[in-house]
Amino acid sequence: MERLDGLFMKFYVDRELPIPLRTQLQGLIEYAITYGDLAAGEALPSVRDLAEKVGVAPMTVSQVYAELRDRGLVETRPGSGTFVANRSPLDAAARQESVILNRQIDALIDRGLTMGLRGDHLTSLINARLLHRAGRGRRAFVVMVGLFPEATASYARFIAERLGDGATVEPTTIDALRQKAAIRARVGAADLVITIANRLPEVSGLLPDTKVFSVSFIPSEQTRRSLASLDPMLKVAVVSRFPEFLPIMKAGVRRFAPHISRITATELDDTGLDRLLAASDVVVYSTGAEAVLSRISVGVSAIEYRHNPAPADIERLVAPIVRARAEPAPPREGDAAKSETADQPSS
Repeated sequence: MERLDGLFMKFYVDRELPIPLRTQLQGLIEYAITYGDLAAGEALPSVRDLAEKVGVAPMTVSQVYAELRDRGLVETRPGSGTFVANRSPLDAAARQESVILNRQIDALIDRGLTMGLRGDHLTSLINARLLHRAGRGRRAFVVMVGLFPEATASYARFIAERLGDGATVEPTTIDALRQKAAIRARVGAADLVITIANRLPEVSGLLPDTKVFSVSFIPSEQTRRSLASLDPMLKVAVVSRFPEFLPIMKAGVRRFAPHISRITATELDDTGLDRLLAASDVVVYSTGAEAVLSRISVGVSAIEYRHNPAPADIERLVAPIVRARAEPAPPREGDAAKSETADQPSS
């Protein structure tokens, strides 16, 4: 029960916010899944328990669970309850790899035959490339898929710094995948694709033959430091582009700036936003809500509530794949014998 008590503490709604309770609750659960507070396979409270603890109607919880289930974020197990869906489906991808590989091999053969290559010539080319690469490994090709170009580029740099020379990490957005076939083709050739948990079903659907999984995200160090350094007398406005994330964002500001007592939160499209900004000393805005910057007065500070991929997930999920790609193949017995002979001094 201890873990469930902790979950109930996370799933609270803020009745001061101009956001429907159902939207708040859905956002809280979605955020917890996206940013790693809820792990894959973890049980969620029952409809009745969560409704009672949060103070909403059971129908509201049922509707939230149904929406999350439709989006692939949770799953219902008859007789057992509701659980977080697997947000890192590496095992499922592994089971499909032989099918995917066969498709890729067929495509390669078709392309070679179209170029006029005979079967034996194509085989020779493949063998030559295998021999060429066997001793040196290769850099893994990783793609970070996000919502906003600048933030996604930042995530990609963050991941690349932690993977080192073993991988090339490129950023792209979901919109780019939807709109440009060339980008889908390039991303589809990646060794692995990383995205945020609440967009995993969508990205997987756009890249059906590619290994796609998500990592957790945590508030960046710069965000935490900026909030912690605020003067306790300041009036803070919290602005989010996505209303469903507003409660957890406000709670995060309180967590990293517990000394601030005057915090008001609203969404980017709120008709009262300009009035709130005029009465605030500091604006904390979510990634994607940069439009608010053009509406704040001179002298008002702004802090982006930015997240970064969790280093622990990069090491646990991404780094093993990168290392496996980079490791050179062990020498064959014949090659080893030749090497030993070559090293012998001449008589």
